[in-house]
Amino acid sequence: MVERTYESIRERITRFLEEVEGPVSAEDIARTFEVDVPEVYIHLEHIAKSVRRESGGGKALMMTPPMCRKCGYIFKDLEKPKKPSKCPRCKSEWIEPPRFLIRSRE
Repeated sequence: MVERTYESIRERITRFLEEVEGPVSAEDIARTFEVDVPEVYIHLEHIAKSVRRESGGGKALMMTPPMCRKCGYIFKDLEKPKKPSKCPRCKSEWIEPPRFLIRSRE
């Protein structure tokens, strides 16, 4: 009898973010795993907590913050991983999405 182990979508996304060379957007993750972008953001919240807990604080979900493509405003104070809909400075909706990866907290 062959024993099979199946990874959940969160486990697969976590492994992907640990192995990826550079930061990736939620849109990239959604395309890779064939899920909706809002679902990816929900998974990322849980992945951030799990990675920190399971590594004893040694690893973390890193986020390159979103940035307004029009005026350059950087959304530094986000509490949750998400793509803002509008720039608070210039009101532009042309926002560069956040990008993610998992790395050691050295």
